[in-house]
Amino acid sequence: MSLPRIPLSEPHLVGNAERYLAECVQTNFVSSVGPFVERFEREIAEFVGAGYAVACSSGTAAIHLAMRALDVGVGDEVFVSSFTFVASANPVVYQGATPVLVDSERRTWNADPELIIEELERRARLGKKQPKAVEMVHVLGQPADMPELVRTCDRYGVTLIEDAAEALGATDTTSGPPRHVGTVGRIGCYSFNGNKIMTCGGGGMVVTPDETIARRAKHLSTQARIPGRAYDHDDVGYNYRLTNTAAALGVAQLEQLAAFIDAKRAIARRYDEAFADNPALTRPPRVPGLDATYWLYSLLLETRAMRDRVLDALAAQSIEARPLWTPLHAMAPYRHASLLGDGSVADDIAARGLSLPSSSGLTPIDQRRVIAEVLKWTT
Repeated sequence: MSLPRIPLSEPHLVGNAERYLAECVQTNFVSSVGPFVERFEREIAEFVGAGYAVACSSGTAAIHLAMRALDVGVGDEVFVSSFTFVASANPVVYQGATPVLVDSERRTWNADPELIIEELERRARLGKKQPKAVEMVHVLGQPADMPELVRTCDRYGVTLIEDAAEALGATDTTSGPPRHVGTVGRIGCYSFNGNKIMTCGGGGMVVTPDETIARRAKHLSTQARIPGRAYDHDDVGYNYRLTNTAAALGVAQLEQLAAFIDAKRAIARRYDEAFADNPALTRPPRVPGLDATYWLYSLLLETRAMRDRVLDALAAQSIEARPLWTPLHAMAPYRHASLLGDGSVADDIAARGLSLPSSSGLTPIDQRRVIAEVLKWTT
């Protein structure tokens, strides 16, 4: 008899989801025009403490709009984490700009801010051109260490973008009151893909304190159409609009987000407790002042071979797990990109890491099943 499948991260569709979607159908607002889009933008901005929010069709679209709003283009460089999903870097290339990849730090698994700071200071000393932007990724729900990086970017006039696609709800209290990731830099980007902590089925959001950036991102997301009766356009834009139905689901999910975050953190604590005394397992970062959401609870195992054995064993028991991101510097499209650091930290995290089932609806019974299987193959 086959065992019930335990998914890696599945949507948790509760609360007003059906009611809001039914309202879209009943009112015929199912496309990119409708009251839920503006409501979703307003409520996300309020939740994270941003001045402005612009809804769009995906997290990748959000990053691309950020690049366009900053006029990133040919001849520009953008520093971006190497250990991240490929969508963090692709929009840089869409714009004809050059990504400069950054190795990770072991403390947070995110891009090493010291490597970036050292490079910015080196360029300043030598009178060399600075990057157009630094894109800091908050990987797997873990906030990056940003305070000193923010100060250094400000000093040299470099714009800081945050890819918070995996970290909605995570906060940074290292420099004072809690700040949501995505609101520390000049522009933040979120994703509402089906496996994220909350979902629209697919969708994204740009947040910023800058009204000019928000207006430009919104304009570009709607094919750069000039308001009015005529179909007239003043720039090359994109069909990056979020539909009213997707926004309705987003509003319903946002109402549940605090509970989802609490559930994710409780799941992480149970995993932490279960694996605490196992020397073959390195638990995910827990950094004072950087409060993660644990979108995916991820471990480092003693060796790559052990990691692969555990992945195979979990799959045989109908438990979905997956390896961590392959660093960009190891992928064909980015193999020849410049790299700050030698890439060894990102390589090691990727080689030994895996993510365990982390759905906010994961039951304690199913979690114990996952834990038992991991311990079986690592002790």
